[in-house]
Amino acid sequence: MKLLIVDDSNIIRKAIQKYLAEFGLEIVGEAGDGRTALTLFRETSPDVVTMDITMPEMDGLETLSEMRKISDSPKIIIVTALKDKATALDALQKGASGFLAKPFTEAQLKEEIGRAIGRAS
Repeated sequence: MKLLIVDDSNIIRKAIQKYLAEFGLEIVGEAGDGRTALTLFRETSPDVVTMDITMPEMDGLETLSEMRKISDSPKIIIVTALKDKATALDALQKGASGFLAKPFTEAQLKEEIGRAIGRAS
């Protein structure tokens, strides 16, 4: 399975990459903003996307909506510091497969990704 990591924080991108190594996901790209994420999404056709909301250029919710116009297939997990229920509901209504609040633990990330791809962590 192919993974695209989208977050404006290099530290978070590296943590996600490290934490998910045991899932055997192929990292097909990393993006620090929504516009770059959309380009990579079109080029790599990922199976799973981790998506921050607060980013430059284009925020994660807008990027999520645009990705869903391209394909309904990938599992898109929102990973964000915005913890309010309205944001989570908005993301799920726009097609997110899951929602994880920052800061997150390795176990929480694995559980959310595992649930999205139908695999126990």
